[in-house]
Amino acid sequence: MTVKKIAKTLKTYTANIYIGFKEGYDGEIHTIQEAKDIAQEYCDSVGFCVTVTPTTFIYQNGREDGCIVGLINYPRFPTAPEVIQHHAFKLADIFLEEFNQYRISFVCDDITFMIEQEDSE
Repeated sequence: MTVKKIAKTLKTYTANIYIGFKEGYDGEIHTIQEAKDIAQEYCDSVGFCVTVTPTTFIYQNGREDGCIVGLINYPRFPTAPEVIQHHAFKLADIFLEEFNQYRISFVCDDITFMIEQEDSE
């Protein structure tokens, strides 16, 4: 039996959420496993899929470990850009609260968002 390969294509749309592991500027430090667990709980509850990739933020006179939560328009389950943005907003908000961050950014193909706590510095 011959297996045929079928290429499915659709318009690319991605969102990447950038999350530091340190609470505030000098608080508790979270882990990649905590990030994966939060992402897993979200995906299980809404029927979605994301990636969680470790990263390091390097800035003047410092650095911080964190992760990038990635969302894509997956050809097997096509999703409108607005829906991907909605999931990115929801996940960023969850991480903002769970990791006690002042602000979190996420970058889409066409726009960058930053959400922040009302009382952030």
